[in-house]
Amino acid sequence: MSDLRDLYQDMIFDHNRHPRNFGPLASANHHADGVNPLCGDKLTVYLDIDSQGVIRDVHFQGSGCAISMASASLMTEAVKGKTIAEAEAMFEGFHALMTQDQANDAATGKLRVLSGVKAYPSRIKCATLAWHAMRAALHDGGKPVTTE
Repeated sequence: MSDLRDLYQDMIFDHNRHPRNFGPLASANHHADGVNPLCGDKLTVYLDIDSQGVIRDVHFQGSGCAISMASASLMTEAVKGKTIAEAEAMFEGFHALMTQDQANDAATGKLRVLSGVKAYPSRIKCATLAWHAMRAALHDGGKPVTTE
């Protein structure tokens, strides 16, 4: 189990140090800001959604703790190419992974690397911030989302 925990930790550090899909997205037609006032995490999620409701591209930018940045990076990889409905289902699966004792493994896949965050309740908000911003962007939420 220690080897698995080390692997998870390595993946989180890698996504924090080298975030995927980081930076603005010129083709974005949806976006939302997110803030976690407790930790100081601030980010914007950009989505390029086609006329069939498929997320063609997704980026994020901002700053935050390692968990927040890694989660945002993993989220962009997970939802790219998915439909709005699939992205919503992934949000639900990830939220369940972070907040419930049992989660749907099929809905979370490699996102399980963040499952250890549950042991630190105050850090759950860090892990879910990008996901809440992504969900707000899907629905063109005008106000920034917050974890408070």
